[in-house]
Amino acid sequence: MNTAKHKIDFRPYIMLGALILTWIIFSITTDGVFLNVRNFSNLMRQTSVVGILATGMVLVIVAGHIDLSVGSIVALTGGIAAIVNVWADYGSATSMLIALAAGIIIGAINGWLIAYANIPAFIVTLGGMLVYRGIIKGASGGETIGPLKEEFQFAGTAFLPSYMTFVILAFAVGIIAIWYSNQQKIARAENTSRIIPLLYAIVLLITVVSFLLMLNNYKGVPVQVLILLIISGLVTFIATQIPFGRYVYAIGGNKEAAFYSGINIRKNLFVVYILMGLLAAVAGIIYTAQLGNATAGAGRNLELDAIAACVIGGTSLLGGKGSIPGALLGALVMASLDNGMSLMNIQDFIQDIIKGVILVTAV
Repeated sequence: MNTAKHKIDFRPYIMLGALILTWIIFSITTDGVFLNVRNFSNLMRQTSVVGILATGMVLVIVAGHIDLSVGSIVALTGGIAAIVNVWADYGSATSMLIALAAGIIIGAINGWLIAYANIPAFIVTLGGMLVYRGIIKGASGGETIGPLKEEFQFAGTAFLPSYMTFVILAFAVGIIAIWYSNQQKIARAENTSRIIPLLYAIVLLITVVSFLLMLNNYKGVPVQVLILLIISGLVTFIATQIPFGRYVYAIGGNKEAAFYSGINIRKNLFVVYILMGLLAAVAGIIYTAQLGNATAGAGRNLELDAIAACVIGGTSLLGGKGSIPGALLGALVMASLDNGMSLMNIQDFIQDIIKGVILVTAV
Protein backbone atom coordinates (compact mmCIF):
# COMPACT_ATOMS: atom_id res chain seq x y z
CA MET A 1 0.00 0.00 0.00
CA ASN A 2 1.22 3.51 -0.83
CA THR A 3 1.52 5.29 2.50
CA ALA A 4 2.74 8.58 1.02
CA LYS A 5 -0.82 9.60 0.25
CA HIS A 6 -1.72 9.41 3.94
CA LYS A 7 1.11 11.62 5.14
CA ILE A 8 -0.12 14.77 6.87
CA ASP A 9 1.82 18.04 6.71
CA PHE A 10 1.79 19.35 10.27
CA ARG A 11 3.62 22.61 9.53
CA PRO A 12 0.49 24.72 8.95
CA TYR A 13 -0.94 23.46 12.24
CA ILE A 14 2.32 24.23 14.06
CA MET A 15 2.38 27.78 12.68
CA LEU A 16 -1.30 28.31 13.48
CA GLY A 17 -0.70 26.99 16.99
CA ALA A 18 2.29 29.33 17.37
CA LEU A 19 0.15 32.27 16.23
CA ILE A 20 -2.62 31.42 18.70
CA LEU A 21 -0.05 31.02 21.50
CA THR A 22 1.44 34.41 20.58
CA TRP A 23 -1.99 36.02 20.75
CA ILE A 24 -2.70 34.44 24.15
CA ILE A 25 0.64 35.64 25.56
CA PHE A 26 0.16 39.19 24.28
CA SER A 27 -3.43 39.25 25.47
CA ILE A 28 -2.30 38.30 29.00
CA THR A 29 0.67 40.68 29.08
CA THR A 30 -1.40 43.62 27.79
CA ASP A 31 -4.38 42.95 30.08
CA GLY A 32 -6.59 42.02 27.16
CA VAL A 33 -5.83 45.10 25.05
CA PHE A 34 -4.14 43.05 22.32
CA LEU A 35 -7.29 41.12 21.39
CA ASN A 36 -9.90 43.80 21.91
CA VAL A 37 -11.89 44.58 18.77
CA ARG A 38 -10.20 47.90 18.08
CA ASN A 39 -6.66 46.54 18.25
CA PHE A 40 -7.67 43.43 16.27
CA SER A 41 -8.89 45.71 13.49
CA ASN A 42 -5.61 47.65 13.64
CA LEU A 43 -3.68 44.38 13.52
CA MET A 44 -5.49 43.32 10.34
CA ARG A 45 -4.77 46.71 8.78
CA GLN A 46 -1.09 46.36 9.71
CA THR A 47 -1.02 42.96 8.04
CA SER A 48 -2.49 44.16 4.74
CA VAL A 49 0.57 45.82 3.18
CA VAL A 50 3.04 43.07 4.08
CA GLY A 51 0.41 40.46 3.16
CA ILE A 52 -0.01 41.90 -0.34
CA LEU A 53 3.76 41.99 -0.85
CA ALA A 54 4.08 38.44 0.50
CA THR A 55 1.53 37.07 -2.00
CA GLY A 56 3.74 38.22 -4.85
CA MET A 57 6.98 37.31 -3.09
CA VAL A 58 5.81 33.70 -2.75
CA LEU A 59 5.82 33.26 -6.54
CA VAL A 60 9.20 35.00 -6.83
CA ILE A 61 10.78 32.72 -4.21
CA VAL A 62 8.99 29.61 -5.50
CA ALA A 63 10.56 30.35 -8.91
CA GLY A 64 13.96 30.22 -7.19
CA HIS A 65 14.63 33.98 -7.09
CA ILE A 66 14.32 36.96 -4.75
CA ASP A 67 13.19 40.60 -4.86
CA LEU A 68 14.91 43.05 -2.52
CA SER A 69 13.45 46.11 -4.23
CA VAL A 70 9.79 45.88 -3.20
CA GLY A 71 10.13 48.28 -0.25
CA SER A 72 11.58 50.91 -2.56
CA ILE A 73 8.89 50.19 -5.17
CA VAL A 74 6.28 50.83 -2.46
CA ALA A 75 7.92 54.19 -1.74
CA LEU A 76 8.29 55.11 -5.44
CA THR A 77 4.79 54.13 -6.58
CA GLY A 78 3.19 55.67 -3.50
CA GLY A 79 5.22 58.81 -4.09
CA ILE A 80 4.21 58.93 -7.76
CA ALA A 81 0.55 58.59 -6.80
CA ALA A 82 0.89 61.37 -4.23
CA ILE A 83 2.72 63.70 -6.63
CA VAL A 84 0.03 63.23 -9.28
CA ASN A 85 -2.76 63.55 -6.71
CA VAL A 86 -1.46 66.52 -4.70
CA TRP A 87 1.04 68.48 -6.77
CA ALA A 88 -0.48 67.85 -10.22
CA ASP A 89 -4.03 67.95 -8.80
CA TYR A 90 -5.29 64.92 -10.71
CA GLY A 91 -8.16 62.76 -9.49
CA SER A 92 -7.56 59.88 -7.10
CA ALA A 93 -8.47 57.17 -9.62
CA THR A 94 -6.07 58.62 -12.21
CA SER A 95 -3.31 58.88 -9.61
CA MET A 96 -3.75 55.25 -8.60
CA LEU A 97 -3.79 54.02 -12.21
CA ILE A 98 -0.56 55.88 -12.96
CA ALA A 99 1.03 54.33 -9.86
CA LEU A 100 -0.11 50.85 -10.93
CA ALA A 101 1.32 51.43 -14.41
CA ALA A 102 4.61 52.52 -12.83
CA GLY A 103 4.67 49.30 -10.77
CA ILE A 104 4.15 47.19 -13.90
CA ILE A 105 6.96 49.03 -15.73
CA ILE A 106 9.35 48.62 -12.79
CA GLY A 107 8.47 44.92 -12.54
CA ALA A 108 9.07 44.54 -16.27
CA ILE A 109 12.51 46.19 -15.95
CA ASN A 110 13.45 43.85 -13.10
CA GLY A 111 12.07 40.84 -14.96
CA TRP A 112 13.84 41.65 -18.25
CA LEU A 113 17.20 42.14 -16.56
CA ILE A 114 16.84 38.86 -14.66
CA ALA A 115 15.16 36.66 -17.28
CA TYR A 116 16.66 37.95 -20.53
CA ALA A 117 19.88 39.75 -19.54
CA ASN A 118 20.79 36.86 -17.19
CA ILE A 119 21.77 39.14 -14.31
CA PRO A 120 21.29 37.47 -10.90
CA ALA A 121 18.05 38.51 -9.19
CA PHE A 122 19.90 39.41 -6.01
CA ILE A 123 22.05 41.97 -7.86
CA VAL A 124 19.22 43.39 -9.99
CA THR A 125 16.84 43.90 -7.10
CA LEU A 126 19.54 45.11 -4.71
CA GLY A 127 20.45 47.73 -7.31
CA GLY A 128 16.76 48.45 -7.82
CA MET A 129 16.32 48.98 -4.10
CA LEU A 130 18.85 51.84 -4.29
CA VAL A 131 17.77 53.23 -7.68
CA TYR A 132 14.02 53.37 -6.99
CA ARG A 133 14.58 54.91 -3.57
CA GLY A 134 16.91 57.47 -5.14
CA ILE A 135 14.33 58.38 -7.80
CA ILE A 136 11.61 59.19 -5.28
CA LYS A 137 14.10 61.13 -3.14
CA GLY A 138 14.96 63.27 -6.16
CA ALA A 139 11.37 63.62 -7.38
CA SER A 140 10.06 64.66 -3.96
CA GLY A 141 13.04 66.82 -3.07
CA GLY A 142 12.94 65.19 0.35
CA GLU A 143 9.57 66.77 1.10
CA THR A 144 6.49 65.13 2.56
CA ILE A 145 3.84 65.07 -0.17
CA GLY A 146 0.35 65.61 1.22
CA PRO A 147 -2.30 65.73 2.35
CA LEU A 148 -3.86 63.33 -0.13
CA LYS A 149 -7.38 63.91 -1.37
CA GLU A 150 -10.11 62.32 0.70
CA GLU A 151 -11.07 59.80 -2.00
CA PHE A 152 -7.46 58.58 -2.15
CA GLN A 153 -7.29 58.06 1.60
CA PHE A 154 -10.42 55.90 1.36
CA ALA A 155 -8.27 52.91 0.33
CA GLY A 156 -6.28 53.10 3.56
CA THR A 157 -8.71 54.38 6.17
CA ALA A 158 -12.29 53.42 5.22
CA PHE A 159 -14.41 50.54 6.50
CA LEU A 160 -17.08 48.58 4.67
CA PRO A 161 -20.73 48.81 5.82
CA SER A 162 -21.76 46.13 8.32
CA TYR A 163 -23.98 44.29 5.85
CA MET A 164 -20.95 43.71 3.59
CA THR A 165 -19.47 41.51 6.31
CA PHE A 166 -22.26 39.00 5.75
CA VAL A 167 -21.85 39.23 1.98
CA ILE A 168 -18.16 38.38 2.38
CA LEU A 169 -19.06 35.57 4.79
CA ALA A 170 -21.53 34.06 2.32
CA PHE A 171 -18.91 34.27 -0.44
CA ALA A 172 -16.28 32.65 1.80
CA VAL A 173 -18.64 29.83 2.79
CA GLY A 174 -19.30 29.18 -0.91
CA ILE A 175 -15.57 28.96 -1.67
CA ILE A 176 -14.98 26.62 1.27
CA ALA A 177 -17.88 24.43 0.14
CA ILE A 178 -16.50 24.21 -3.41
CA TRP A 179 -13.02 23.43 -2.09
CA TYR A 180 -14.40 20.76 0.25
CA SER A 181 -16.39 19.15 -2.58
CA ASN A 182 -13.28 18.99 -4.76
CA GLN A 183 -11.22 17.50 -1.95
CA GLN A 184 -13.87 14.84 -1.35
CA LYS A 185 -13.75 13.87 -5.03
CA ILE A 186 -9.97 13.61 -4.89
CA ALA A 187 -10.16 11.53 -1.69
CA ARG A 188 -12.64 9.13 -3.31
CA ALA A 189 -10.54 8.83 -6.47
CA GLU A 190 -7.33 8.16 -4.52
CA ASN A 191 -9.08 6.07 -1.85
CA THR A 192 -7.71 8.23 0.95
CA SER A 193 -9.29 9.44 4.19
CA ARG A 194 -12.07 12.00 3.81
CA ILE A 195 -11.76 13.12 7.45
CA ILE A 196 -8.79 15.43 6.83
CA PRO A 197 -10.60 17.63 4.26
CA LEU A 198 -13.57 17.83 6.63
CA LEU A 199 -11.32 18.99 9.49
CA TYR A 200 -9.69 21.54 7.19
CA ALA A 201 -13.11 22.86 6.15
CA ILE A 202 -14.33 23.13 9.75
CA VAL A 203 -11.18 24.96 10.88
CA LEU A 204 -11.41 27.31 7.89
CA LEU A 205 -15.07 28.05 8.54
CA ILE A 206 -14.54 28.74 12.26
CA THR A 207 -11.55 30.97 11.45
CA VAL A 208 -13.43 32.99 8.81
CA VAL A 209 -16.52 33.46 10.99
CA SER A 210 -14.45 34.52 14.03
CA PHE A 211 -12.33 36.85 11.91
CA LEU A 212 -15.30 38.64 10.32
CA LEU A 213 -17.31 38.91 13.53
CA MET A 214 -14.34 40.46 15.35
CA LEU A 215 -13.95 43.06 12.61
CA ASN A 216 -17.68 43.70 12.44
CA ASN A 217 -17.82 44.36 16.18
CA TYR A 218 -15.58 47.40 15.70
CA LYS A 219 -16.30 49.38 12.52
CA GLY A 220 -16.57 46.64 9.93
CA VAL A 221 -14.06 45.15 7.50
CA PRO A 222 -11.32 47.67 6.56
CA VAL A 223 -11.15 48.33 2.82
CA GLN A 224 -7.46 47.41 2.66
CA VAL A 225 -8.21 44.04 4.31
CA LEU A 226 -10.83 43.35 1.63
CA ILE A 227 -8.23 44.25 -1.02
CA LEU A 228 -5.77 41.82 0.60
CA LEU A 229 -8.37 39.03 0.62
CA ILE A 230 -9.27 39.60 -3.04
CA ILE A 231 -5.63 39.72 -4.15
CA SER A 232 -4.65 36.64 -2.15
CA GLY A 233 -7.61 34.74 -3.62
CA LEU A 234 -6.68 35.75 -7.17
CA VAL A 235 -2.99 34.91 -6.75
CA THR A 236 -3.87 31.58 -5.12
CA PHE A 237 -6.05 30.80 -8.13
CA ILE A 238 -3.21 31.79 -10.49
CA ALA A 239 -0.70 29.68 -8.55
CA THR A 240 -2.81 26.54 -8.33
CA GLN A 241 -5.37 26.49 -11.12
CA ILE A 242 -3.74 27.79 -14.30
CA PRO A 243 -0.67 26.56 -16.25
CA PHE A 244 1.41 29.65 -15.44
CA GLY A 245 1.31 28.86 -11.72
CA ARG A 246 2.26 25.23 -12.27
CA TYR A 247 5.11 26.34 -14.53
CA VAL A 248 6.46 28.64 -11.81
CA TYR A 249 6.53 25.77 -9.30
CA ALA A 250 8.14 23.50 -11.88
CA ILE A 251 10.85 26.09 -12.64
CA GLY A 252 11.68 26.47 -8.97
CA GLY A 253 11.54 22.75 -8.30
CA ASN A 254 13.82 21.68 -11.15
CA LYS A 255 14.81 24.29 -13.71
CA GLU A 256 16.51 21.82 -16.05
CA ALA A 257 13.55 19.44 -16.05
CA ALA A 258 11.20 22.38 -16.66
CA PHE A 259 13.30 23.45 -19.66
CA TYR A 260 13.25 19.99 -21.21
CA SER A 261 9.49 19.81 -20.59
CA GLY A 262 9.07 22.74 -22.95
CA ILE A 263 8.35 25.43 -20.35
CA ASN A 264 9.43 28.92 -21.44
CA ILE A 265 11.46 29.80 -18.37
CA ARG A 266 12.39 33.33 -19.41
CA LYS A 267 8.83 34.33 -20.28
CA ASN A 268 7.33 32.96 -17.06
CA LEU A 269 10.02 34.52 -14.90
CA PHE A 270 9.45 37.85 -16.66
CA VAL A 271 5.72 37.64 -15.85
CA VAL A 272 6.44 36.77 -12.20
CA TYR A 273 8.37 40.01 -11.75
CA ILE A 274 5.71 42.06 -13.56
CA LEU A 275 3.14 40.63 -11.14
CA MET A 276 5.44 41.44 -8.21
CA GLY A 277 5.81 45.02 -9.44
CA LEU A 278 2.04 45.40 -9.78
CA LEU A 279 1.39 44.06 -6.27
CA ALA A 280 4.11 46.30 -4.83
CA ALA A 281 2.32 49.26 -6.45
CA VAL A 282 -0.98 48.18 -4.86
CA ALA A 283 0.82 47.95 -1.51
CA GLY A 284 2.36 51.38 -2.16
CA ILE A 285 -1.06 52.94 -2.78
CA ILE A 286 -2.51 51.43 0.40
CA TYR A 287 0.56 52.32 2.47
CA THR A 288 0.41 55.93 1.25
CA ALA A 289 -3.37 56.11 1.75
CA GLN A 290 -2.99 54.89 5.34
CA LEU A 291 -0.52 57.66 6.15
CA GLY A 292 -2.38 60.31 4.18
CA ASN A 293 0.90 61.48 2.60
CA ALA A 294 4.05 60.16 0.93
CA THR A 295 7.71 60.40 1.92
CA ALA A 296 10.92 59.12 0.36
CA GLY A 297 11.55 57.02 3.46
CA ALA A 298 8.30 55.07 3.19
CA GLY A 299 8.38 51.30 3.00
CA ARG A 300 11.84 50.76 4.49
CA ASN A 301 12.49 47.09 5.37
CA LEU A 302 9.15 45.98 3.91
CA GLU A 303 11.07 43.67 1.56
CA LEU A 304 12.55 41.90 4.58
CA ASP A 305 9.15 41.62 6.27
CA ALA A 306 7.64 40.16 3.08
CA ILE A 307 10.45 37.61 2.70
CA ALA A 308 10.22 36.72 6.39
CA ALA A 309 6.44 36.24 6.09
CA CYS A 310 6.96 33.83 3.19
CA VAL A 311 9.66 31.85 5.00
CA ILE A 312 7.70 31.66 8.27
CA GLY A 313 4.70 30.50 6.21
CA GLY A 314 6.66 27.56 4.78
CA THR A 315 8.03 28.89 1.48
CA SER A 316 11.38 27.27 0.67
CA LEU A 317 14.19 29.65 -0.26
CA LEU A 318 15.48 26.87 -2.52
CA GLY A 319 12.39 27.28 -4.69
CA GLY A 320 9.56 25.01 -5.81
CA LYS A 321 7.64 25.10 -2.55
CA GLY A 322 5.32 27.62 -0.91
CA SER A 323 1.71 28.76 -0.61
CA ILE A 324 -0.20 32.02 -0.46
CA PRO A 325 -2.19 31.06 2.69
CA GLY A 326 1.08 30.16 4.40
CA ALA A 327 2.59 33.54 3.49
CA LEU A 328 -0.50 35.34 4.82
CA LEU A 329 -0.17 33.39 8.06
CA GLY A 330 3.48 34.44 8.20
CA ALA A 331 2.53 38.08 7.57
CA LEU A 332 0.01 37.88 10.40
CA VAL A 333 2.68 36.43 12.71
CA MET A 334 5.05 39.29 11.86
CA ALA A 335 2.34 41.94 12.33
CA SER A 336 1.27 40.33 15.63
CA LEU A 337 4.82 40.48 16.96
CA ASP A 338 5.19 44.15 15.99
CA ASN A 339 1.80 45.07 17.39
CA GLY A 340 2.08 43.10 20.62
CA MET A 341 5.62 44.17 21.47
CA SER A 342 4.73 47.81 20.75
CA LEU A 343 1.79 47.57 23.16
CA MET A 344 4.19 46.18 25.76
CA ASN A 345 6.59 49.09 25.13
CA ILE A 346 9.45 46.70 24.38
CA GLN A 347 12.54 48.52 23.12
CA ASP A 348 13.24 48.44 19.39
CA PHE A 349 16.51 46.51 19.61
CA ILE A 350 14.86 43.76 21.66
CA GLN A 351 12.01 43.57 19.12
CA ASP A 352 14.55 43.06 16.33
CA ILE A 353 16.31 40.30 18.28
CA ILE A 354 13.04 38.47 19.03
CA LYS A 355 11.83 38.65 15.40
CA GLY A 356 15.21 37.42 14.15
CA VAL A 357 15.20 34.46 16.53
CA ILE A 358 11.63 33.56 15.54
CA LEU A 359 12.50 33.72 11.83
CA VAL A 360 15.47 31.36 12.20
CA THR A 361 13.44 29.04 14.46
CA ALA A 362 10.64 28.88 11.90
CA VAL A 363 13.07 27.81 9.16
